[in-house]
Amino acid sequence: MIVKSEPSAAVRDFRRARNRANLQEIVASLTGRPATLLAYPEVREKLGGKESTERRLEKIPLDSIVGSVGRYHDFTRSFLPRLDSAEERWTEARETLISPGPVRPIEVYRIDQVHFVLDGNHRVSVARQLGHTHIWAHVIDIETKVSLSPDVDPEALILKAEYTDFLEQTHLDDLRPAADLSVTVAGQYQVLKEQIIEHQLRLDLERKTDTPYHEAVAHWYDQVYLPVVRVIRRDNVLRYFPGRTETDLYAWVSEHRARLKAELGWEIEPETATADLAARFSPRPDRVAARVSERIIDAVTPDEVEAGPPPGQWRRERSAIRQPGRMFADILVAVDGDEAGWCAVDHALFAARHEGARLHGLHVVPSEDDIDRASARSLRAEFARRCAEAGVVGELNLEVGQVPREVCARARWTDLVVLSLSHPPAPRPIARLGSGLSTIIRRCPRPVLAVPQGAPSLQRALLAYDGSLKSEEALYVATYLSTRWEIPLVVLTVLEMGRTTSETLEHARRYITRRGGEAAFVKGYGPVAAEVIRIARARRCDLIIMGGYGFDPVREIVLGSEVDKVLRKSRRPVLICR
Repeated sequence: MIVKSEPSAAVRDFRRARNRANLQEIVASLTGRPATLLAYPEVREKLGGKESTERRLEKIPLDSIVGSVGRYHDFTRSFLPRLDSAEERWTEARETLISPGPVRPIEVYRIDQVHFVLDGNHRVSVARQLGHTHIWAHVIDIETKVSLSPDVDPEALILKAEYTDFLEQTHLDDLRPAADLSVTVAGQYQVLKEQIIEHQLRLDLERKTDTPYHEAVAHWYDQVYLPVVRVIRRDNVLRYFPGRTETDLYAWVSEHRARLKAELGWEIEPETATADLAARFSPRPDRVAARVSERIIDAVTPDEVEAGPPPGQWRRERSAIRQPGRMFADILVAVDGDEAGWCAVDHALFAARHEGARLHGLHVVPSEDDIDRASARSLRAEFARRCAEAGVVGELNLEVGQVPREVCARARWTDLVVLSLSHPPAPRPIARLGSGLSTIIRRCPRPVLAVPQGAPSLQRALLAYDGSLKSEEALYVATYLSTRWEIPLVVLTVLEMGRTTSETLEHARRYITRRGGEAAFVKGYGPVAAEVIRIARARRCDLIIMGGYGFDPVREIVLGSEVDKVLRKSRRPVLICR
């Protein structure tokens, strides 16, 4: 009878370690997280680096050992043995470590905070299983331009290699030592390198001489990269993209701006693109829920009865992305080519000159075939001529679709929309339902200036104020025009039982006075629209400013609105705020 001897304690420890190694690899396959050691030859090739001639003896943390020079296939990331054939050498190493005599130090390479075993892999494995935290090692330093930490994984290593290559080419770490352009997504550095080349070419054209590459790198960092990063920091945009870096967001904002320019036909400011990126692509649950809700509402609600954004949202969005002091930096005008449409363009140019704004014309056509027709090319040429004559930066873009939807879609990238008042909302409910102007005013995320035919002029403006939320927005805009454009203001409150009182008018007086505006304050009586038209005519006002629709769309369509009545009767431009 053959009696099998019990395995030694060393063998039992090895087999337990092997079982744990198998379990680790199963978990890794399920989670997608790396379980293998890093290969030093690959790391060295990717990161480059210069080997030190000094060899030091010191005690190093076992957790800092992440790879091996030659046995990276034999152990897991936590140095559990992966091969049954390692049993003999592993148990021998165990006996050495638990014996009372001195233990020969292992040999390692160090790159920043991590170590790679040149000799002593089995001793490292055993030491970790015995619960040791440190081990004596002869250390040879490898100098590189990037940092490595013990939690580095293969994907991060690729990123480190790309960063190393980027720094080797640009020397940005020497030019701007405080710069940290680390990323979490592969391929970002190629975007940055291409930008630097483009920036160098741009500098060459501006200076009419060759710009040294290192000078272009520094200028790109200071004048292109940092301004966008400051916006990201100021608005704390990283909170919408957990785990990402400033350079990640910079690259994404740059690509997003390029896409928007191709889509819209004009340059989008970094602040605007950054805010839109966070709204459209943030993985945070609240942002995802908001996007889903918007899509559902848009899918099931006809444009004609959609209520549009809440009062004041346009002001909050604008204040988040615009520098103070200028309200209308980008103006959108719908261009149809007839006389009334060109009148709207003239009014838009008038506003753009006052504000130093860019003018974006939009001509909507029914099909792609209409875009290249001679009439469309003629429209572009005439628009360009008028902009040049007025000294305003502007361009005309053609879009296929329905006018109300396309105007509202583009309006969110601007600060003011200018439309012709040649077709005001009709008095009958069914006709009002089909009014393109009403649909735009209701859905548009920005103030709308509706203009009748006639030359633009602005010597005095009338504010129709009733204390509602939308009239508060009108008060805000009117006060700005009064103070910035130095326009006398007439503020009218039509007294209505249970709705407006003398205190309503007094509130407007305090608001305007505190902000240095100039205004006359008038109480009105009777039908609101008729009183607005009467006072505007009597006081010789060139512009009427008022809040948008005050009730839900269905009620406005059925019962009518004071806004519609003013639009039908007015011979003056009407600025409608929301």
